[in-house]
Amino acid sequence: MDYSLIGSFLMVAIVLTLAPGPDILFVMAQSMSNGKRAGVATALGLCSGITVHTMAAALGISAVLYQSNTAFQIVKYAGAVYLLYMAWQAFKEGNAPLAADGVEKRSLPSLYRKGILMNILNPKVSLFFLALLPQFVSTKAGSPVLQMIVLGLVFMIQAVVIFSLVAMFAGSIGQRLLRYPKMNGYINKGKAGLFALIGIRIALAEK
Repeated sequence: MDYSLIGSFLMVAIVLTLAPGPDILFVMAQSMSNGKRAGVATALGLCSGITVHTMAAALGISAVLYQSNTAFQIVKYAGAVYLLYMAWQAFKEGNAPLAADGVEKRSLPSLYRKGILMNILNPKVSLFFLALLPQFVSTKAGSPVLQMIVLGLVFMIQAVVIFSLVAMFAGSIGQRLLRYPKMNGYINKGKAGLFALIGIRIALAEK
């Protein structure tokens, strides 16, 4: 593959990853309420979901999702319901104290799985990869499927780095807020509102 083409793709990927969206907001919310490691675990889950969308785009599954309105609606509403459920869970936390940076390790796999589910159940991500990856595939560089997989891995690696940095920063802010117990309720309710907003945004998404 042409390294200059990969470099161009990397620049586009970084800009798109930094743009305010459901994934980066999700990482920030988990980091602020549960600590840095929780945010990193969530980020790893979200980025693991990228591999699913990459393979779907490379194998043409995303094209089926794009062409079938029924399939698109099923995935879309499944993702919206999942996020609204998480919003309800966060709302029920009420004034419960936020977790410190030393969040229990046994909760990290759960956050990792939540990240994967959130990413996979957002059909817009599949369509995004279906539209983006082919733009950087060269007809002279061999198998298009293999090229798309490589590009997907490049996107995933840079997303892991950026999301992890965001998690560390947001986690630091969350640690400072731990000093003010009255903030617990506001943050939990804010997290619930954010999850609900993302869920509604996905529910209203169009192809």
